[in-house]
Amino acid sequence: MNLQKLFETQEKLNERILSEHKLENHDLFAEKQLAFLVELSELANETRCFKYWSKKGPSSKSTILEEYVDGLHFVLTLGLSLGYTTFGQSKNSTKERTLTEQFLYVMECNHRLNEKQTEVSFHELAQSFLTLGSLLGFGEDEIEQAYFKKNEVNHQRQDQGY
Repeated sequence: MNLQKLFETQEKLNERILSEHKLENHDLFAEKQLAFLVELSELANETRCFKYWSKKGPSSKSTILEEYVDGLHFVLTLGLSLGYTTFGQSKNSTKERTLTEQFLYVMECNHRLNEKQTEVSFHELAQSFLTLGSLLGFGEDEIEQAYFKKNEVNHQRQDQGY
């Protein structure tokens, strides 16, 4: 995955949004973290991995991938907000977890990033999110292609006054 290109692409979208909404001098870190958690929850809802009471299966792979890259937009945004543009390595990313456990771990990493906005905390969040993508069965190329496709949609939405 070409992280440098992903971060550069995300930065352009972020700058456009801040400029068009006149938010350049606002601290939006809490809003960005909550937006990430909402996107992560939407992803979990599409996988239905936690719905032990239901027999209905998960949404289509394409729907799940689109929700995943929505979350990736915010992982990149959180990194850019803090000045971190790598995903680093995490000592906890190799632990085997169920899909539900991995969702909870990503949320835990996001909470730690809220408490300590360090590079280590960001790398743990980024790595936990990449691990989630792997558990969902997505390859790096597939994620990257879907990200750029969704980024175009996000620009179109801005064109339309979203």
